[in-house]
Amino acid sequence: QVQLVESGGGLVQAGGSLRLSCAASGSIFRGNTMGWYRQAPGKQRELVAAITSGGSTNYADSVKGRFTISRDNAKNTVYLQMNVLKPEDTAVYYCNARSSPFVGYSRDYWGQGTQVTVSS
Repeated sequence: QVQLVESGGGLVQAGGSLRLSCAASGSIFRGNTMGWYRQAPGKQRELVAAITSGGSTNYADSVKGRFTISRDNAKNTVYLQMNVLKPEDTAVYYCNARSSPFVGYSRDYWGQGTQVTVSS
């Protein structure tokens, strides 16, 4: 069964740091773009950061310079290092795997989500 398991969420004060981890099954991790999305109450889920199988990264403007996405291909794990956290970063964070075997086609796999709460 395809599975992505997240960990590392919690409660931190503004200015603090957290590192999220997502352990994925190899079948959806290898060769695929991995990403982190977040969803705050009453808002749409938004892309936070993504990393390709080759290591290229992409970040939302709101987190550039503060968050870093990385992956360990040997461990089938993707990480999100979050620094200088702000209250507006409070959300449920979801791990994502995007499989794109053909041009013009993609399919997403999702983790269960982990809560990140940043207090002021």
